[in-house]
Amino acid sequence: MSKKCIVSFSGGKDSTLALHYALRELNYTVEFLFVTINKTYQRVNMHGIPKELITRQGLSIGIHTRKLYLPDNVSMDMYSKMMDAEMKLMKQRGIETVIFGDIFLEDLRKYREDQLNTVGLKAEFPLWQKNTKDLFKEFVELGYKAKIVSVNLQKLSKEFLGKDLSLKLLNEFPESVDVCGENGEYHTFVYDGPIFNYPVKFEVGEIVEKSYTHNGEEFPYGFLDLKII
Repeated sequence: MSKKCIVSFSGGKDSTLALHYALRELNYTVEFLFVTINKTYQRVNMHGIPKELITRQGLSIGIHTRKLYLPDNVSMDMYSKMMDAEMKLMKQRGIETVIFGDIFLEDLRKYREDQLNTVGLKAEFPLWQKNTKDLFKEFVELGYKAKIVSVNLQKLSKEFLGKDLSLKLLNEFPESVDVCGENGEYHTFVYDGPIFNYPVKFEVGEIVEKSYTHNGEEFPYGFLDLKII
């Protein structure tokens, strides 16, 4: 008998591949794609994907998206409280597990596990400690289509924005960059693939630059605006 789960979903490649594993290889029924949305901009933080495109991903995949709207500059304490309330609700709905697309960030994994443990939920990481080059190749060879929509401008030039993931692109990343962007080097929007019933349509807009401050340090990012058709 399959277990009920939700997948922590961003619209990008890693959470999509984790969802792929949950649907195709693990004994789970995915009840929701759980997405956090910036309330001010109505977009996925750090990806910049409009919430409407996230909804359309879910419609194509055939799984409801559940969105948690976070205020701008949300504190860690407030974030934890909001997530705690949401996960308690998921537990009441019969959810047993939350699936994540994290690959090797130990502190983030521990935070997620500790957070879920307080409400009696389990965290699962199907991509954990896999070779990121192998994961990149697997994602492309499975037939997924994804576009780079966000880059850390300290790690990658904005020329990478708008490029589709491909085996050719794999060899274009600088050696200092993790090819899956696991250190925040870049983020993607997945618009087609084996779990999609049809491609998600969108138009490419302008490039927007924005800086984020973390622990007193400023990090510049470039975003490719995607527009709904």
